[in-house]
Amino acid sequence: MGATGFPGASPGGGRLRLTRRGRLVVTVLLLLLVAGLAAILSPASRAADPPRPAETAVVRPGDTLWSVAERHRPSRRPFAVIDEIRRLNGLEDHTVHAGQRLILPAKR
Repeated sequence: MGATGFPGASPGGGRLRLTRRGRLVVTVLLLLLVAGLAAILSPASRAADPPRPAETAVVRPGDTLWSVAERHRPSRRPFAVIDEIRRLNGLEDHTVHAGQRLILPAKR
């Protein structure tokens, strides 16, 4: 027995020596601690939220993409809204027809 009363303890209070199994246990415990902290601190997932149906607008006689954008998203820049309406609806030009249903960009 060493000076501390434990078998294998060095009399000068030397370094703690871990066996290969001991290092593995410490590593696994640290990984579990980090994973637990990550799970606790990560934001809640929005995957469970049901998707909301896209808002649509029906083009009125005499409407243009500009008038649709101003009527439905008045607080946003019309050019940006028009570009997004065209992208969402696969429009190659700026032509719309009365009765046409357009998917509108999400409100911000």
